[in-house]
Amino acid sequence: MPDKTIKVTLVKSIIGTKQDHRATVRGLGLRRLNSSAVLEDTPAVRGMIRKVAYLVKCEG
Repeated sequence: MPDKTIKVTLVKSIIGTKQDHRATVRGLGLRRLNSSAVLEDTPAVRGMIRKVAYLVKCEG
């Protein structure tokens, strides 16, 4: 079975957010607004996405 991936896009600015949320966004590999990253679908990545769900958009 092939590895599952998730595409994550930063859709809201991190200006004014908590420092640990900024670090989580960087940990996901997102740098600037509308930047995207394709990541493995693991519980750790899903937890990071859930933490900053108000800043990002996910696609299957």
